[in-house]
Amino acid sequence: MIKNIIFDFGDIFINLDKEIIYREIEKFGGAKEVSPEIMELNMSYEVGAISSEKFVNDLALVYPKASKEDIIRIWNGMLLDFPDERLEFITNLAKENKYRLFLLSNTNELHIDHVSASMGSKFDDFRNCFEQFYLSHEIHLRKPNAEIYNYVLNQNGLEAEETFFIDDTKENTDAAEKLGIHCWNLQVGKEDIIDLKTKL
Repeated sequence: MIKNIIFDFGDIFINLDKEIIYREIEKFGGAKEVSPEIMELNMSYEVGAISSEKFVNDLALVYPKASKEDIIRIWNGMLLDFPDERLEFITNLAKENKYRLFLLSNTNELHIDHVSASMGSKFDDFRNCFEQFYLSHEIHLRKPNAEIYNYVLNQNGLEAEETFFIDDTKENTDAAEKLGIHCWNLQVGKEDIIDLKTKL
């Protein structure tokens, strides 16, 4: 029986445009493909190993034609809308008090600050739906490493077989399933989190 639900954030609740970085950075002499160097930089930033200032400064060295303001604008341009029906869904689910609800997101300081500022009080309403709100840059762990799932389970006394995890990235749900967690690899554009109860 499912007692606990862990949700991803991006493309589960808030819509994303993951390709914007590649499209926009080309205008400043960037390549379409992300280099291993940039991937490593992003991963370091996502686990809070480097500051926002260092992240932007390092990107500015890679893309010298782009100002720091351009880099931040492009980086945050990935974040689109948060549909009201999804906020209503999670609010109602929290009010039912049937499941323990958790959020677990690979994210970074620039993104979460941008979302918080753009959503205003709605972001606080959203955050308050969850018992714990785990962001990779705050807990210094990221999906799909097994350590992050074990961290959430152990911190909250959760049993894997009683826990359901939703993420749009198959690599992340595959990793969680190996630990005995029930998963839904949500197909973006074809499925929506508001239909969660059909999956439980």
